[in-house]
Amino acid sequence: MEDMELVCFKIISAVGEAKSDYILAIEEAEKGNFERAEELIAEGDACYTRGHQVHASLIQQEASGEKVEVVLLLMHAEDQLMAAETTKLLATKLINLYKNK
Repeated sequence: MEDMELVCFKIISAVGEAKSDYILAIEEAEKGNFERAEELIAEGDACYTRGHQVHASLIQQEASGEKVEVVLLLMHAEDQLMAAETTKLLATKLINLYKNK
């Protein structure tokens, strides 16, 4: 497995980009640009998936009996992963609210 620090930064980078896309999607919906908002949600989903896949590889590594070192940076990466998921949920709700305004 790659150096844990690099793995963590891959997760943080991917899900950080996803969160940014989700926030931009809200801003586009607020302006009435719903097609662009949906595109940004899809772009965010692709980024989120990249981060999730890296995280899943750590879970698979541990499940196969390899030791996974749990460090503060990994906890931060997991926190960012969950925050991105929450941001998407809120973004989709807000986009729907703007559509029905």
